Amino acid sequence: MRRALAAALLAALLLAGCSAAPVEAAPTPETVPSASPSPEPVSAPAPSEIPTPAPIPEPTPEPDDAELVRVRDFLPEIYIDLKYAAEDNFTGRRIYDFDEAWLRYGTVKKLASACEDLAAEGYALMIWDAFRPASAQFALWEAAPDPAYVADPYSGGSSHSRGGTVDVTLVCLDGSPVEMPTEFDDFSALADRDYSDASEAAREHALILERAMEAAGFSGYFAEWWHYSDTADWPADDLDDVELSPPQD
Repeated sequence: MRRALAAALLAALLLAGCSAAPVEAAPTPETVPSASPSPEPVSAPAPSEIPTPAPIPEPTPEPDDAELVRVRDFLPEIYIDLKYAAEDNFTGRRIYDFDEAWLRYGTVKKLASACEDLAAEGYALMIWDAFRPASAQFALWEAAPDPAYVADPYSGGSSHSRGGTVDVTLVCLDGSPVEMPTEFDDFSALADRDYSDASEAAREHALILERAMEAAGFSGYFAEWWHYSDTADWPADDLDDVELSPPQD
C-alpha cells in the first residue's frame, strides 16, 4: 500500500514540474513582422527635361591703344567737367555737342597710372578738356585767334584733335577743389609753369600734378599748367570724321 502511494506522489511531482515551464506558442502570421517596403524606383529625367546651361559670355576684348574710347568707361573714379560742353569757358557759349571725355585708349592707360599715383597722395584728377573735334578747334580759333593760347587749325591744329592731349586739374579724392595757379583758360602769364607768381599752396599742387603726369608718360605745355600731351605720336587725321556714341547703360 505504501509503495503504491509513493509511486502516485512521484508521478504528481513529475507532472507539476513539466507544466511549470511554459511552452511558447509559435507565432501566428499576424505577429510575424513584415519586411520594410521597397522604395519606389526613381526614373531619370527625359533628355528634353534637362535644363541647358547658360552659355559663358565671351570676354570683352581690350581696345587697341589707338582706339578712341570714353574715359569714364575705364576710369570711373575720375572727375569730368568739360568746359567746352557748357558756357563756362572763355567763348561764353557751348562748343561741344557731347559732355563725356574721350581719349586714345593708350592715353587712358597712362592717365590711369597718374590717377593711381595721385590717389596715394590723397588727390584725384578732374578733366577740363580731352579729345577736341577739328570743327571745335575752328570755333575756338574764331573766338581767340592767338596761337599762344589756341592752336591755329589752318596750320596743324591742336594736339587735342589727335586724342592724346588732356587738360586736367588736381582735386581732393571727394572732388572738392584745391588751390591751383589759375582757373582754366587763363590767358595770362599767371598760367605758365614758372609758378613764381603763384601762392605756395598753388605752386605745390601744380608740382604734384606735374610730377604725376610726367611720370605716367605725359609732357606739359609751358604756357598752360593744366595742358598735358601723351608722348606717344598719334596720327593727325584718323579722327577727323569720328562720331562719338552716347553712353551705354
